[in-house]
Amino acid sequence: MVDQLTLYSAKFCPFSQRAELALKEAKIPHKKFHIDLKDKPEWYAPKVNPASKVPAVTYGGPDVHPSDPSPESAKITESLVLIQFFADLAPESDLLPKDALGKARIRFFLETVSSKIQPNLGRWALGSGSYDAFFEALDAIQDQLPPVEKGKYIFGEEFTLADISIAPFLGRTLLVQLRNGIGKFDKQEAKLGWEHFQGPKYERLRQYIDDVAARPSWQC
Repeated sequence: MVDQLTLYSAKFCPFSQRAELALKEAKIPHKKFHIDLKDKPEWYAPKVNPASKVPAVTYGGPDVHPSDPSPESAKITESLVLIQFFADLAPESDLLPKDALGKARIRFFLETVSSKIQPNLGRWALGSGSYDAFFEALDAIQDQLPPVEKGKYIFGEEFTLADISIAPFLGRTLLVQLRNGIGKFDKQEAKLGWEHFQGPKYERLRQYIDDVAARPSWQC
């Protein structure tokens, strides 16, 4: 039985979506409290996360209202830390392999996502990155995907933390920002980028995104 767990999340935040996906996939009972990032509650930073970011979790302690978290509960932040914490809380889930080598491979992938792939996906849309770096990041993800006949996801048939670490950013940057031209990138460049993504080179990556989007945890 998992102790009291409350997730502080925000709509349309890919970092929060990581945590939400992991909780749903692991079937961990929890409460969720939405934080308005444009109007954060005064109590949020001093009582939950001094950095005033989402996602964050309170774990353990008494079951109280999320707006008045107990000082007895542990406060945990950072999305990649949280999804690994959830995997440890639910070892029966498929979020992490059972063998040490499999776990190491996924954790290495998480580090690569954090330091190289995810930043380059977001920077172009924010006006501080390049078209080429964006597609290099897509190439790096697609290169990790097995042939379809060997598995839908990054490490085969199981949907793991590797997929959870990158899927929200693919969904947000590709399916929302690039497709609709929403961002600080040049609009003509974005149009050409979307057309390039629809080409044969990225057929495998598009199939991957479709498979992820078909999961119940994504649709909730």
